[in-house]
Amino acid sequence: MWTNFFKLRLFCCLLAVLMVVVLVVNVTQVEYLDHETVSATFIDSSGQFVYSQVTGISRNPYCGYDQQTLSSQERMEEDSLLAALHQQVPDVGPVPFVKSTDPSSSYFVILNSAAFFKVGSQLEVLVHVQDFQRKPKKYGGDYLQARIHSPKLQAGAVGRVVDYQNGFYKVFFTLLWPGKVKVSVSLVHPSEGIRVLQRLQEDKPDRVYFKSLFRSGRISETTECNVCLPGNLPLCNFTDLYTGEPWFCFKPKKLPCSSRITHFKGGYLKGLLTAAESAFFQSGVNIKMPINSSGPDWVTVIPRRIKDLVEFNLGSPKNVGPFLAVDQKHNILLKYRCHGPPIRFTTVFSNELHYVANELNGIVGGKNTVVAIAVWSHFSTFPLEVYIRRLRNIRRAVVRLLDRSPKTMVVIRTANAQELGPEVSLFNSDWYNFQLDTILRRMFSGVGVYLVDAWEMTLAHYLPHKLHPDEIIVKNQLDMFLSFVCPLET
Repeated sequence: MWTNFFKLRLFCCLLAVLMVVVLVVNVTQVEYLDHETVSATFIDSSGQFVYSQVTGISRNPYCGYDQQTLSSQERMEEDSLLAALHQQVPDVGPVPFVKSTDPSSSYFVILNSAAFFKVGSQLEVLVHVQDFQRKPKKYGGDYLQARIHSPKLQAGAVGRVVDYQNGFYKVFFTLLWPGKVKVSVSLVHPSEGIRVLQRLQEDKPDRVYFKSLFRSGRISETTECNVCLPGNLPLCNFTDLYTGEPWFCFKPKKLPCSSRITHFKGGYLKGLLTAAESAFFQSGVNIKMPINSSGPDWVTVIPRRIKDLVEFNLGSPKNVGPFLAVDQKHNILLKYRCHGPPIRFTTVFSNELHYVANELNGIVGGKNTVVAIAVWSHFSTFPLEVYIRRLRNIRRAVVRLLDRSPKTMVVIRTANAQELGPEVSLFNSDWYNFQLDTILRRMFSGVGVYLVDAWEMTLAHYLPHKLHPDEIIVKNQLDMFLSFVCPLET
């Protein structure tokens, strides 16, 4: 009896081991299929569609984009981006072609065209759109593009278009250069065409389709691929495992998904528009067509002079200072003085040798105070420790200034490239100055100061390098400085 019982136990153990082996093989096959991602739809005996998948990835019309797992910050960002791109197109029902926007009968007018324009002032243009019956449109939604340009100067700028949703649009330009400036306005698409484009964007995301070639030995198949695929055929899931970016191909009939070897564009879907919709997309009629002006289409812009800034003659030596200038109209006081020794240019009275750190310690600071510092060129012949010590003292003073007056703005001008000859190279080589520039940037990193990058401005410019750069480069530096002092949002 005991022998039979032992044999039974041995048989059961062998059977259990066999079952484990079969289970492991099946799991391996399932994992392989999961990697291959075979999803399929079948029809059961009742004629109903039954969806079955191995991967566990749920399918939807946009392949999971509307079911992404986003953080609250990512969701807010996405909502903000979509809201910024949202174009209000009124739902006015079907519109016949003759009542759609006609660029040839629409027009724009420059407001205050006889006014006195200066560089930096704003130009306003009013656009009024009409239909092909030359009747004013009562709603908006057209996509307009507008620009100002001066062909001789090869200069141009775009305008900001505001849709008043009543057939009127305003375009705002900032006049950035002097001379004769021409205004151009174009209708890219009428509002009726925009409604069609919105429908295609939502309903036909696969209107450009792609394909992949699968090959194994002598067998090859080509199937369609896209971010999302219509129908219920089995799919190969090529979603990126790291980013989660979705990509699918219809599964080949005879080959595994792993046999995919190429990706290429398949083509563009045809027949997307009805005959009525096609009328809103006619070259030479209503696609990127100019809208003419009902009057002058240009203005003359004169240079802006800083006439309000008056310099007080203190009898100071050139380059040394101190210098003083006042703009009473804008309540601006401008002071300048050179830094303490070493100073290479001309003779300086000893009582005018002021160290930058000491000057900073005497500044009260505040939101209406801007400090500009440039210290580098006169230190190029010394060991780097001399420059580091000077910057360390300046940095301490800057930190103290910002601690007592956090709204004070401190701007530092970096070194710049200059012309070099055999002798100058021994004293003011760009190699020396590059070392000083690197030290300055690193020592003031994270301190809360702004940098005017004179090094890149001179290095990248086509003009020859000079210790004192040409006027156009200096203007670029001043423009960057003023962009810190007077940012566009204020």
